[in-house]
Amino acid sequence: MKADIYNLKAEKVGDITLPKVVFEATVADELITRYLKVYQANRRHAYAKTKGRGQVAGTTKKMWSQKGTGRARHGSAKAPQFVGGGVAMGPRGVQNYTLNLPRKQKRLALFAVLTKFAKSKSMVVIDQFKPLVPKTKEAWGFINLLENEIKTLSDSKKIGIVTTGPLDNVSRAFRNIPGFTLLSLKSLNPYKLANQNYLIFSQKAITDLGKK
Repeated sequence: MKADIYNLKAEKVGDITLPKVVFEATVADELITRYLKVYQANRRHAYAKTKGRGQVAGTTKKMWSQKGTGRARHGSAKAPQFVGGGVAMGPRGVQNYTLNLPRKQKRLALFAVLTKFAKSKSMVVIDQFKPLVPKTKEAWGFINLLENEIKTLSDSKKIGIVTTGPLDNVSRAFRNIPGFTLLSLKSLNPYKLANQNYLIFSQKAITDLGKK
């Protein structure tokens, strides 16, 4: 499978053979879904916390006499059945939502998502980002030229730019443009990719992906 290579003037300068192990992997939607579930669960924090009857403020005086009233026996108003009382068996802020997924499955899920982008022609390769002037105006100009050449890019609302590592000029050029997310190979994962409609890779990022 091949992908087109463009320069920063949106001129097609060639194509690149995509690493087969990365961009021609078996697409297992169940595995991708499992990864997303694990990722979101591991980001979840136990904020919910309630007070038991020993923690709420109030008197511990008995509600009424034990006998002779014709009513049921009760202790203090802190009991769970009374308004303002403690909560019985409520969350205590120590819930553990952590899930695990084997490293091999995480890797396969990443390759499966990348394969989906390759098969749907929702990705393009840029020869190098180094000459990009770190200004929003320059980034807009580059994207407008590229959208004129690639119809699917112009229809995309969320675009990920994937480089080998954080690039200061790319960050400064695109950080004020809505809809663009800067991704690096070190932090690349299926969750971040699944939130994108289109991917713009640097040529070196494609090369390094083949070494994973």
